[in-house]
Amino acid sequence: MKFENTGLENHTVDLTRLNEVMEELGFVLAGQWDYERVTYDRKIETKNETFYLRVQGFAVEGDVGGRHAVIKILTPLLGKHYYPHGVEYGEGENFPKAIVDQCSTLLSKVKENIEKIAG
Repeated sequence: MKFENTGLENHTVDLTRLNEVMEELGFVLAGQWDYERVTYDRKIETKNETFYLRVQGFAVEGDVGGRHAVIKILTPLLGKHYYPHGVEYGEGENFPKAIVDQCSTLLSKVKENIEKIAG
């Protein structure tokens, strides 16, 4: 599921500052980056299901590996984990309203925090 019109799309932010914002809100970068892209995931578990809220971006300046980059944020995604196959982000997935609402709140906080550091 895509979270369109969050206000995050096309925001540009310094990688170091973005890492701080995302980490504060429980998103994990881990090894999900290369020299041009970053992917932050926030795991959300219910009793029977696991979901991942994903925020991705790509470097418009600099190099992610060198830790000096400006990242342009893409449209956030929500996916559902299926063992043992992985995460599905398809539009045909059914997401509980409580999970969607939780993700919307998290994305609003990401946007708010990014706007604070951007000026």
